[in-house]
Amino acid sequence: MICFNLALIVAVLAGGPAFFISYLSAAIREKICTFQHSTPTCSPSSYRSYDGSCNNLQNPLWGTANSFYGRLLPAYYGDGVSTFQRSVTNQPLPNPRKISTTVFGDISVPDPVYTIAMMQYGQFITHDLGFGLDGNRPSCCSGLIGQLIPNVPDCDAIHVPSEDPVLPSNITCMFFTRDATSADLSCPAPAAGEPVEQISSVTTYLDLSVIYGNSEELANFLRKKEGGLFRMVETDGHEYPLHDPNPTVHCRVHPPQDLCYIAGDERLNQSPHLTIIHILFIREHNRLARALAALNPHWNDEKLFQEARKINIAQHQYISYYEWLTIFLGTQNMLNLGMIKHFSGDEYVNDYDSSAKPATFNEFSNAAFRFFHSQIEGHLNLLTESREIIRTVAISDHFNNPNITQDYFDELARGMVYQNSQLSDTNFDQQIRDFLFKGNKQFGHDLMSIDIQRGRDHGIARYNDYREYCGIPRATQWDDYLDLIPANEVANLELLYQSFEDVEMVVGGPLETIIDEETLAGPTILCILNKQFITTRISDRYWFESGDPLVAFTRQQLNQIRKTSFARILCDNSNNITTVQPQAFFTVNDTNPIVPCSQIPTLDLSFWQES
Repeated sequence: MICFNLALIVAVLAGGPAFFISYLSAAIREKICTFQHSTPTCSPSSYRSYDGSCNNLQNPLWGTANSFYGRLLPAYYGDGVSTFQRSVTNQPLPNPRKISTTVFGDISVPDPVYTIAMMQYGQFITHDLGFGLDGNRPSCCSGLIGQLIPNVPDCDAIHVPSEDPVLPSNITCMFFTRDATSADLSCPAPAAGEPVEQISSVTTYLDLSVIYGNSEELANFLRKKEGGLFRMVETDGHEYPLHDPNPTVHCRVHPPQDLCYIAGDERLNQSPHLTIIHILFIREHNRLARALAALNPHWNDEKLFQEARKINIAQHQYISYYEWLTIFLGTQNMLNLGMIKHFSGDEYVNDYDSSAKPATFNEFSNAAFRFFHSQIEGHLNLLTESREIIRTVAISDHFNNPNITQDYFDELARGMVYQNSQLSDTNFDQQIRDFLFKGNKQFGHDLMSIDIQRGRDHGIARYNDYREYCGIPRATQWDDYLDLIPANEVANLELLYQSFEDVEMVVGGPLETIIDEETLAGPTILCILNKQFITTRISDRYWFESGDPLVAFTRQQLNQIRKTSFARILCDNSNNITTVQPQAFFTVNDTNPIVPCSQIPTLDLSFWQES
């Protein structure tokens, strides 16, 4: 679930327009302004748009790409408008790196229950729901990590304390730049005194935009325009995504030998297992399109592409809610809140609410969901089909360099569904705390420091505010935090913060004791996640369980969708994996043994054959 924006420049694709824009250029600014001040004409369609428009027919721009994050609580800035938060004593808040190394540890504690795939699918989900645009402000740090550049106004870099326990004294800063906001627009900028709001470049829907893109232009570039297929590059008899003709823009590579892929989201190259999941779903689309073409030879390219896309998104939604989220939020909790339903087979669930405004909440994307960064495993095992380790690699050596995914695709994929993730706790693997995105340097960035600084950048309200929002008694003194946070952690916070009111959500939330064995979060984080995933479901007119005749699967088709699993996606789209445990997010044990892929339930696509 790494969410990190470097100051990247526009990726100019060969012979095509610039699709991946990581900063708010004049072109994207004009596009956002024009789009947000026009109302598209929505014609009836069985298929969702790429940019999210016309999902809500009464409010066609709700949930669209390049719109603002939602908020559960008002923005909290130092000046009430945009500056970093300050203590209630009007002093600066504690240094993010100091908080990271004081409050959070780096002890390796493997989770005995869950695999790396569980953590990695979470990052896949969060990328599908949010992606901040870079504000393109000047950097005041000489590199990813380096020395502070003097006389840069509004310096946003993360300062490294002189007594840092790991980084040498010649490293005085870590790169950070603020995300683009409404103040960067001219259509118009917010009124005087009005807090700025950050822009997310992706739709708010769980719609596999990470695979298909958030614009028709990008989707058309990725498509083969034949047989409903994506364009792919075949290597050793296997399909891989298109290669970026300008690989040094989005990847840390040395062309021509190093690879950099293109898909619906520029972050697909970020880490090896994330790349693997992208490739699995891209291949799954083509597998579905070819099967549908064989069943319905009269379907044209557009029909094949959209039907395969619709099935692929439905599988992603089913896996996300019925296989993955139940781990984090708890099955009974989700049933009580109506996020999932008990079925005997082919029932529809018509809980779409056209009055519910779709939103990816700032608090979710830039605070609560980042708690699960603690689950990231820094060393990845490559496994044979007999689950023997043939190699172990440090994740820091492969950030934004996907070569290894082509050299060891199956070996990495097996490791992802076999190796234990790290425990959901207050420890962060050293690979992401001291070596994040290090490239060929000795040291790299610190993900926890980024998370803290990003929370300040986005004006996320204080931890105590969210306790109150979630129905938990508001603290009036330090000892009041002992109801949810262990005493030693409260003592650490008291050493750093000048007031109990200053504790930030991204710091206080992860310190809460997990509610019970049915969830993986404390009460405040669980509250925010509940709100997000209820909203994500009920605000989506195209949700896969809908019985709306315009968008619905047939009952027989819906019953097939409910057979899907991440294990099945892996079996169908790996190079040559023939065995896997049925519950791929759980470690192998007596009740979840490794079995032949032939024993994993599969969709019967014959129900999509037209007479």
